[in-house]
Amino acid sequence: MADPAADPLLNPASDPAADATARPATGQYFEAEPLVAAAPRTIAVNVGEMQLTFVTDSGVFSPDRLDAGTRLLLLEAPALGASDRRVLDLGCGWGPIACVAGLRSPAAEVLAVDVNERALSLTAGNAKRNRVGNVTVARPDDVDPAHRFDRILCNPPIRVGKNALHGLLASWLDRLATGGRAHLVVHRHLGSDSLARWLTDRGHEVNRLVSRSGYRLLEVQPRGGGESQSDRPGTETASTP
Repeated sequence: MADPAADPLLNPASDPAADATARPATGQYFEAEPLVAAAPRTIAVNVGEMQLTFVTDSGVFSPDRLDAGTRLLLLEAPALGASDRRVLDLGCGWGPIACVAGLRSPAAEVLAVDVNERALSLTAGNAKRNRVGNVTVARPDDVDPAHRFDRILCNPPIRVGKNALHGLLASWLDRLATGGRAHLVVHRHLGSDSLARWLTDRGHEVNRLVSRSGYRLLEVQPRGGGESQSDRPGTETASTP
C-alpha cells in the first residue's frame, strides 16, 4: 500500500431500504468513530475474473458481503484507461472499489477516502492483503483541495440525508479534472432519479449507463462538459423513466 505521508494527493504541512443487512446493527457507517463494538470477519469476494479476500467489520457499510450496488458498479462501469491516472474511491468502506480499481489499473494512483476511521483501517489492510500497491487511504480533510481526479467511483452514502449528500457530492465532483468523469450507483428507491435531476440542475451532464434490478449506474461529467460514454449502445439519458 502507498505511504499516505509521502503521497502528493494529500495536503502538505447502497442497497434498498429493505436490505437491513447492509447496514451496521447499531450506529451509522458514516460516523468517524463507530459506536458498535468491533467484530472483524473474513469474506471472499469474486468480481469478474478476480477472487479476493477481505476483512470487514461491524460499523462499516455492508460488512457481510459485497452489496449488489457496488457489484454492479465494479462490473459495469467503463474500464479505467491510460488517461485515468488518478482515481478516487469516495466513501471506501472496507475497500472493494479501491482494491479492484488498483488491481485493474496498476499504473493509476487510487485514493480511498472515508470519514469512518474503521473503514480506512480496513481498506488499508485489505489493499495489503490483496497485494494492491497503488492504494492510499485518507480522511476527506487530509486531501489537498486543489487536487483533481480523472475518475471518481462511488456508491454514495444515501443515509446521511439529502443536504449532507448533496454537499458531499458537490465538493468532490468539483474536483473532477477536465475530461474526467464520475460513476455513481444508486437504487431508484433511494432517490437515484431525483439525484440525477439535481446533478443536471447543478450543471453536470448526467447519463444512465445501466439500469438493473432497480439500480442506476450514472455517469457524471464535470460542470462545463467533458467526454462521455453516452454514445455507447444501450445508454439512456438520466431523465429517461
